[in-house]
Amino acid sequence: MKKNILAIATFIITTCHLVGAQAQRIEIGNLPLYDKQRLRSKTDWLINGNAQKSAVYKTQEGYMVLSNGLVSRTFTMNPNGATIGLDNLVTNEALVRAVSPEAVLWVNGHEINVGGLTGQPIGNYLLPEWIPGMKADPYSLKLMSYTSSPIKERFEWNRRTEWSSQQLPWPPKGIEVAFTYKADEDVIRNFKNLKAQDSKREVLLKDDFIKLSPDWNIVTSRTLANAFNNEGKAGEILAPANAVVFGERALPQQTKVIICKLNSGTDESSGYGPGIALQFEGDKSSKFHLSPGNKRFRVYHDGKSQDFEGFDTGKSYFLKILLVTGPAAGSPAAGKMICSVSEDGKTYQILTELQTSSFPTHIRLGKTDPRGGNVKGNGADGAVGRGKIEQLLLLGENKGSDTDFNFLKNLKVTVHYELYDGLPMISKWVSVENEGEAEFIVNNIKSEHLAVTEAESAVEHKQRWEMPPIFAESDFAFGSMSPNAAQNACVEWKVDSTYTTQVNYLLQTPSLLVCMPKTGMGQELAGGASFESMRLWELIYDSYDRERRGLSERKMYRTISPWVTENPVIMHVSSAKDEPVKAAIDQCAEVGFEMVIMTFGSGFDIENTSPENLQRMKELKDYAKSKGIALGGYSLLASRAISKEDDVVMPAGKKPAFGNSPCLESEWGKDYFKKLYNFYETTGHDLLEHDGSYPGDVCASTTHPGHRGLEDSRWKQFGEIQKFYCWCRSKGIYLNVPDWYYLNGSTKGAMGYRETNWSLPREFQEIIERQNIYDGTWEKTPSMGWMFVPLVQYHGGGAAATIEPLKEHLPHYEQRLANLFGAGVQACYRGPQLYDAPQTKAMVKKWVDFYKKHRRVLDSDIIHIRRPDGRDYDAIMHVDPLGKEKGLLMVYNPLDEAITREIDIDLYYTGLQKQVSISENDGAARKMALNGTKMTLKVSIPAKSQKWFLLTP
Repeated sequence: MKKNILAIATFIITTCHLVGAQAQRIEIGNLPLYDKQRLRSKTDWLINGNAQKSAVYKTQEGYMVLSNGLVSRTFTMNPNGATIGLDNLVTNEALVRAVSPEAVLWVNGHEINVGGLTGQPIGNYLLPEWIPGMKADPYSLKLMSYTSSPIKERFEWNRRTEWSSQQLPWPPKGIEVAFTYKADEDVIRNFKNLKAQDSKREVLLKDDFIKLSPDWNIVTSRTLANAFNNEGKAGEILAPANAVVFGERALPQQTKVIICKLNSGTDESSGYGPGIALQFEGDKSSKFHLSPGNKRFRVYHDGKSQDFEGFDTGKSYFLKILLVTGPAAGSPAAGKMICSVSEDGKTYQILTELQTSSFPTHIRLGKTDPRGGNVKGNGADGAVGRGKIEQLLLLGENKGSDTDFNFLKNLKVTVHYELYDGLPMISKWVSVENEGEAEFIVNNIKSEHLAVTEAESAVEHKQRWEMPPIFAESDFAFGSMSPNAAQNACVEWKVDSTYTTQVNYLLQTPSLLVCMPKTGMGQELAGGASFESMRLWELIYDSYDRERRGLSERKMYRTISPWVTENPVIMHVSSAKDEPVKAAIDQCAEVGFEMVIMTFGSGFDIENTSPENLQRMKELKDYAKSKGIALGGYSLLASRAISKEDDVVMPAGKKPAFGNSPCLESEWGKDYFKKLYNFYETTGHDLLEHDGSYPGDVCASTTHPGHRGLEDSRWKQFGEIQKFYCWCRSKGIYLNVPDWYYLNGSTKGAMGYRETNWSLPREFQEIIERQNIYDGTWEKTPSMGWMFVPLVQYHGGGAAATIEPLKEHLPHYEQRLANLFGAGVQACYRGPQLYDAPQTKAMVKKWVDFYKKHRRVLDSDIIHIRRPDGRDYDAIMHVDPLGKEKGLLMVYNPLDEAITREIDIDLYYTGLQKQVSISENDGAARKMALNGTKMTLKVSIPAKSQKWFLLTP
């Protein structure tokens, strides 16, 4: 019920506006005129490098458009800022169906809308001609100004060019537009009227209907008797559906708030439903009541009725009318009635506002006619039902202090948008500034509330819904090795119960894109301070094809986190003692590996701050540098217990994600990060493999130095690790993190595999490895995921599972190298050595050389051709339409016999047309004619082997 009422309130308030409020008019200057047809991109953005530049335009109607020829977001500036369009220009599809606030904040416990318009007649679609007639929400912060600028870097990145075959721009190319909102005097005054606590108002009358007071004048239909005092129960009404039964009394002139608690019981009335009717001079009346006959709340005023959903028969509800009079409403006599409803009498949701020209003289409680009056001669027909008036509360002036709302005049909110050249994607975030002196707390921020067109028509309930064509990603993400991490923490597709004209009868269609931390922020904001929300990226799909959607996502990550293109060749040395590490460094230098990680279980201890350890680590780093090798090690963060004082304190019934975890804002957590900063500043190490990274555990402790309690615990802990990872990027420190921290600086995560599978017999590992890569690269680029090669035993499996002695298992070792380097995917080669004989060394170097020769195309996107199943060939194709090598096809034969196959391949994403030059295993090239972009390639592959085919113009 609560969600329904909230949604109703959000919809209904769009029909109201503040009398006398003068919105500031925002001019958009001499922007170029928007011409969608001319600006629409004529080429495929996934294969063409000539990107349409992002820019700001204006329409003939005076609206602002942010567009790059692939996607556009349109804003109205007057009477307030609001998104009125989000268009996919590739498919010519409008995605926004209704206007929403630009953001929603909770500050000191108060909910505050930012921007938005009211008055849209229906939620299925949004017509441009409706916009001029829509109004500014009288309780929403007002748009004051806007600025535009090139995109700025989110944090400093000291790139390692030697590991990346593409030197992508940072910051990305594009434009940022920032809209600044504040509360004007009318908003502050309205907010105080609306939010004044009832407990601080003067109580003028409280009637719990224990006994019927003689002050009530009881009016009933002529055939009814004692109907307002049925069986001696005051306020109980037993009457036909269309009967008139109410109590009337004069309304004190000091009345500001009317609250009536009532239950319709078995009453089946519609227009005659029980509620509050107010009488005005001149025999005018208004009625706010329950309408159980059609399961609605209903308001009648000025000759018009409005129905609101969310009513549940049999429940008790609090109906509340706030009377606002005086100069704020336009004149001393004029005013307005704000009608709201609640289930618990504490949290009310506004349904509507009604303009009045005078103060009501009398109040009626119970069943009146549909207009709030007493129809003479009423026949009192319909089924007899029983309902109850449970309480009436009349409240006067607010006796509390208005200082609770002083933060409003000091609250500055800026809504930021970024649009990227050559990518149908928009980023959004919110910054908050305290321009005053007194601290306030930002409890939470909803940085996006986007009412989107639904993706399907489903009348009944569904277990799995088709989602709108938007891939939403946030940098407030953790607890997953997949991109749904953002949805675990703050991104959701929600239902919109205000969308009452949708096809689904239960109003359950997911058609609201919301971005908001699910556990809150609790961010203190001192005077003069500011902070930013998480960032959201909205990538607009232009197809339902899985491969094209995956290509879109991969280009998105390369654009907004280009450090993921760094793809060093890595060895995990199994001992952190000096001699084994130096031996591993020497071998890496010999065969072309580029990085050594002192792996888990090696004895490497980043928390050992002794001068001796730090000096030893510095000396090993210097030795590695002299050989051209990067060096670093492994550290475990979460998934371990520290102490009762330092571990997370979970709410009742909850457990940490990994069973145990320290709180990052405890004394231990603060000290741990100090040790990490000190280690890298002292030793100069190049990388960190950070296992068990912060998974999003909350903490209810009130004694940890870095957070106050449960509300701010997740936001503060995430901020701690986010700050550290960003600092690492500024120092050029490479980050392996088995979690979705790419947007905060992580360079590589797990491709996706079950660790115990590396304890299976070797022949099983070969196929499973290729399956993991095939499945993992739909959403990841090859460089974003690592795999695993157990040179020595890992988890178990003994001699059948491991590769040592390496020279005794050369065919298997070579297959693993071919699998990985052929996919452009680096693995954790974990053991004491990479080779143990000249033939082993030659084989390893052969595949490293192959990778480095074709590094750019092997690091590029994978097109999925046939998934490995061990029953026939499997194949993937790398595509790089902007490179010299346009494609590289890898075909594997897992069978014990040679095969010849004709494979149909579409070279569309290589950018090649009509003709291609093909070389097999780096042999002589031959030309082949294409059927458009398609070809049929005949391949012959020996048993248990593979071939690659280089594709060039």
